[in-house]
Order: sequence, then C-alpha cells, then structure tokens
Amino acid sequence: MVRTNISPNDPPEEHPTIGLIGMGAMGAMYAMQLSKAGWKKISVCDLPDKFDSLKLQYADVPGITVHPDGHAVSRISDFIMYSVEAEYIDRVVAQYGPSTKVGAIVSGQTSVKAPEKHAFEKYLPPDVHIVSLHSLHGPTVSPEGQPLVLIQHRAPDSSLHVVESIFRCFGSRFVYLTYEDHDLVTANVQAVTHAAFLTMGTAWASQRAYPWEQGQYVGGIETVKVNIMLRIYANKWHVYAGLAILNPSARIQIDQYASSASALFKLMLAGDEHALRTRIYDAREQVFGTVNAHRAPIFLTEDVLDQFTIGGHPKLNSGSPTGSSAPPSNSHLALLAMVDCWAHLRIQPFDHLDLAATPIFRMWIGVAEYLFRSTKRLDSAIRSAVYDVTHRSDDLEFVIAARGWSQCVSFGSLELYKRRFLETASFFESRFEEASAIGSEMIKAISQS
Repeated sequence: MVRTNISPNDPPEEHPTIGLIGMGAMGAMYAMQLSKAGWKKISVCDLPDKFDSLKLQYADVPGITVHPDGHAVSRISDFIMYSVEAEYIDRVVAQYGPSTKVGAIVSGQTSVKAPEKHAFEKYLPPDVHIVSLHSLHGPTVSPEGQPLVLIQHRAPDSSLHVVESIFRCFGSRFVYLTYEDHDLVTANVQAVTHAAFLTMGTAWASQRAYPWEQGQYVGGIETVKVNIMLRIYANKWHVYAGLAILNPSARIQIDQYASSASALFKLMLAGDEHALRTRIYDAREQVFGTVNAHRAPIFLTEDVLDQFTIGGHPKLNSGSPTGSSAPPSNSHLALLAMVDCWAHLRIQPFDHLDLAATPIFRMWIGVAEYLFRSTKRLDSAIRSAVYDVTHRSDDLEFVIAARGWSQCVSFGSLELYKRRFLETASFFESRFEEASAIGSEMIKAISQS
C-alpha cells in the first residue's frame, strides 16, 4: 500500500513503482522529470523491437529500468501511465491491461480522453483504480507552472492523493476535471488554435516562400504567428490529429473556423466595410465585452516580441522592425476569424485561460486581445482588409487552406491528416531547429508576463 504523502525524499524501499508504457516524446519527458526528482523505481517500456535501443539510451539514467513490454511493467507497477497515441490506446490497453497489478492506479496521457476512458473501462480489471492525467504542454516546454489535468474517474481519494504526490515534483498546477469536461475544455482551448496555425502554414507553403523573408510578416504580432506555426509543424502530426479527429467538439469548432474565414473574406472582396465592421465589433463584444477590465493583458510589447524574430534578433542587429513606428498594414484574417468563430460558438476563451490554457493558447489569445482591445489597431485591420490588397493573395490562400483542413478533419481520416500535415511540414523543415529554440524563449517570456 503506497502512502498518500509519499515523496522522493523517503527511503527508496518505500517508493512506489512507477510504470510508463510508451516512451515517445511525452513518455520520455515524464521519465526524465521523475528521475530528476529522485524517484528510484521507474519502470518503462515501448514497442518490443525498441527494447535494446531503449536499454542503451537509459543505461546511465538514475532510477529508470527498461522492460521488454507492457506486461512486465503492468505486473510490478503501483502506478501505470499509458503514453500512447489516442488512435492506438484501445489496442494497447487491450493487450497489457489484463496484466495490471491488483490495486494499482492506472492513468493515461492521451490528449483526447473519450477513447482512453472507453479502453480503460473495457479492458482494465475491476480491482484497479483509474486516475488519469494530461499535461497541457508539449515535451520541450518545462512543466513548471503549466496545467496538469487530473481526472479521478474510478478511484478513492487516497489514490488521487498518491498521484498528486508522485507528480508534485513537476511543479505543475493541478486542474481537476472529469473525462467529459477535459475533452470539451481542450477542444475550446486547442482545436481552433491549432487549426489557425495549420492553416497559416499550408497557405504560406502554397506560396512557396518563407513569409518572414518577404518583409510582410516581421515583428510584433507577426513574430508570434510565424514562431507558433513553425513550432506546431516541427512537432509530431499525431499530436494534433487525435484532438481534431477523435474529439467531436473539435470537429465542430474547426468547421466554424473555416466558415468564419470564408464569410469574412467574402465581405472583404465585396468591399463592404460597414458589414465587416459590424460583424467584427459584434464578435468583439461577445468575446471581450465581459472580460474583467482590471485583468492584466497577456501580450508583451511589440519591442519585446521583436527579439524573437526568425532569422535573427532585430534588436541586436539593425533595430526593431516595428520600432516606434506603426506596424505594417495587415488584415489579420486569421485573428478576425478566430474571434468570429469563438463568438458564433458562444465560447468564452478567458474562462479557460486560468483553468487549462496551453502555452500556445495563452499566446494566441493574448495576440487576439492585443488586436481587439485596441480600437485603433482593430479599425486599421478592418480598413486593410477592405482597401489594401497587399495581403489579398495570402488571405485567399488562407481561406482555401482553412476549408481544406476542415474537410480533412470531417473525413475522419488520420492518414489523410498525416499526409496533409507532412507535406506542409517538409517545406519549413530547414527552419525548425531555429524556431524551436526561439519559440521556447518566447513562450517563457509570455508565460512570465
């Protein structure tokens, strides 16, 4: 029986055996964080054909023992976490679930919980407890201060307290949800955010040019757009495919995002400034009208964000591209469509900000707030959308790409999603290393704002 207040500082013989099934990017992050904290009995495994390479990789990592498969991990572990892709969770739990140690606590680190819940209830023995979790950040982001969702599904309070004790070393902020609430909240927080940046990437790749090298997407808001887009495409495709295709709420939101982008673009083409302004200001009131005026804004100054421009640090070279002058004119269709989408679906993004905001969502809502809370900046975007054709071809590609991603998700094909994602990613691949380093610093700076 594991004590509810167990800690890495207790004698090693009292430590729970922590089992990790699946050693991809997130599984590896968990293993290293637990080892670094001082837990001495960490049992891990991946696919059987990776056993030898995994043993070599973790041979000198304190506290980690590599096993051939999930049966070996499940039979000895007091706490077991499945860190596998959502599309495979049913198959993996069916294979290893029956071997679970009596009285063990079982968890999952999938981004979509509906398939996980079904698999756990179907294949896990009735004498084990279910306390699931989900770190709402990627493997390259420090877990400190980030949301860690805990789901007490089929377990007494004592089992929840054990899981809290194991992961207190992460320094994350515990968020307590049900399986159903998790999928709704993550759809609200992530689905449209990811769709926006996937669409930007596909639109820019279709132009066959790096946007920040054309002089139109440099500095301030554009820095955030480019960095997050590159960060997403540098990640694994399945991270986003599972959320988009396996979460019903996400499908609805992605479809609305494409519809919002299309409707706004039609008003731009018609030159109907009045109708566009009315629609945008209605969305502004719906999304931002109820926000506490005393809450500090998320967004940093453009001068600070300019330091994270891809291709070099302007402030360290020839000065900020935005400086004290006005930023280049831009319709910001991606942002207008985002807020329009939230408004049409009656989503209040700030309700989720403190609850379960990912670093990327925090940045993107901060940029939207920066644009929409300034009448001057918002009016400039509306005028640019109607009268300035500088970005019109980019906006056209954006609308086409948004509809394409929406259709891709509606087909429910993970293979089609993978192909579309990788085709775009291949165009930007040469810039991923630089974007990852700069993006991490930008996330850190905004998280501390």
